[in-house]
Amino acid sequence: MTVRQKAMSTLPKLIRAMRKEAPKQQQNLVLPSLRRAFSLYDQINLIDNVPEDQLRFQEFDETSFTVNGVKYDGSLLCVGNLLMSWSPRSFSEITTDSLSIFQTVRPIPELLIVGCGRYNHPVNPQVRQFVKSIGMKLETLDSRNAASTYNILNEEGRIVAAALLPYGVIHPNS
Repeated sequence: MTVRQKAMSTLPKLIRAMRKEAPKQQQNLVLPSLRRAFSLYDQINLIDNVPEDQLRFQEFDETSFTVNGVKYDGSLLCVGNLLMSWSPRSFSEITTDSLSIFQTVRPIPELLIVGCGRYNHPVNPQVRQFVKSIGMKLETLDSRNAASTYNILNEEGRIVAAALLPYGVIHPNS
């Protein structure tokens, strides 16, 4: 008998044996709920082992952000691993002038993440066109998720920038 014939003759026996050993399904099996949706902020907190020289948003409150263990009040602008204070104190102050630093930054970040405060809002079309003319893409999010998205992309080694209003900032039309 050849190896192939042996294999073919044992295959039906193997299938029968597996059917006998298959566990019987329980009726009324209760599975844990999968309804809870995690935000990017929840997911980023699972990542540890971040290099010390890499910026990482750790906490936020109504008026400030904690980055690499240091608390910063007010709005922040991050480019790669550089962090600076940013002048806008409200959503309406996000203008082409407030983002003009990106005309001189090299390399040009592939993405600018704008943290709009507590709620996400679309930016002025002129601001969107200005960012596009520099060669960046623009994403607007609430500040909590904007900081988390920045963390993820920065940890991946992507060239990314963030312009973040404090989480307590609320757009007048909200």
